[in-house]
Amino acid sequence: MQSTCLTQQKAFTASSKASRSRAVCRAATTQRAIEAENYVKVVPDSLLRPGVDSKDSIRARFEKIIRDGQDSICKAIEEIDGTKFRQDAWTRASGGGGITRVMGNGNVWEKAGVNVSVVYGTMPPEAYRAATGNPEAMKNIKGPDDRVPFFAAGISSVMHPRNPHCPTMHFNYRYFATDDWNGIPGQWWFGGGTDITPCYVVPEDMKHFHSTYKKVCDRHDPEYYPKFKKWCDEYFLIKHRGETRGLGGIFFDDHNDRPAEEIIKFSEDALNHVVEAYCPIIKKHKNDPFTPEQKQWQQVRRGRYVEFNLVYDRGTTFGLKTGGRIESILMSMPETATWLYDHQPPAGTPEAELLDATRNPRNWA
Repeated sequence: MQSTCLTQQKAFTASSKASRSRAVCRAATTQRAIEAENYVKVVPDSLLRPGVDSKDSIRARFEKIIRDGQDSICKAIEEIDGTKFRQDAWTRASGGGGITRVMGNGNVWEKAGVNVSVVYGTMPPEAYRAATGNPEAMKNIKGPDDRVPFFAAGISSVMHPRNPHCPTMHFNYRYFATDDWNGIPGQWWFGGGTDITPCYVVPEDMKHFHSTYKKVCDRHDPEYYPKFKKWCDEYFLIKHRGETRGLGGIFFDDHNDRPAEEIIKFSEDALNHVVEAYCPIIKKHKNDPFTPEQKQWQQVRRGRYVEFNLVYDRGTTFGLKTGGRIESILMSMPETATWLYDHQPPAGTPEAELLDATRNPRNWA
């Protein structure tokens, strides 16, 4: 037992040294919006600034929601896969930190990750643009060195299964706030959503997934589902392909048109239905037989996933521009993908049907 503990301690120390080395290299090449990570074995009960953010604040309540969500979702995935998540955790000197959990080389999932982050920092103009998605906000920036103080907390996840008949799934729920700045009062908003990316169209699976989230939306506002479903189809459009990344779900951003109390309850409800919406589909298909050709099609579709995330995704752009933890930011990337030159599935095939569904979004619920 003592030998095992010493080995684990040495491994943790080596990992921490390597992580610190990477952080130093990043700091040497770019002005970071947030402080470097201090890796820890035991995660504090809260990553918020002690004595600054009260326990009953929106920030504290949202942190608890996303950390509880990380625990429950990881537990459900581990029960299906039989493999444990690896955890990396860190804090920052002035407050904040993160918890990344990644499962690699699992029995069902080739790669699955669930990240939680709490961030205090200042962001450059291009990151502010990425965070708000609003060009009008740039009018308040006086120069290239102007930096906006912000707080952000969120949970994000991507799960890439081995079997091409099992869909990839992504979710993200976040709370963002800026401090008073350049004479402008601080702003806050919520964002997030859950979406699904199958390689093959199975109508009953899509009905189950979308109906689960329609029920969630309807409990809070009957206008949510049609609005957020349409927003999801539009946001996850790979513009240079004329295809959506997957077959949708819900997506919302810059959401602050009602009291924060109402939106945080909706965000919690949506996060707490990830397992119900996704896991039954995985259980149904995880042992389905598949051909080498079907596996290759999965690799092609994963290539589309990579294209969207690196070219269009606001979260990825924001993370890279603020100097966040690279391994966590790029956790969403699949371990394998392919790009076949001018690949066109023959008309009438299941692959062609999937392609049509990405070019002509359908109503599933």
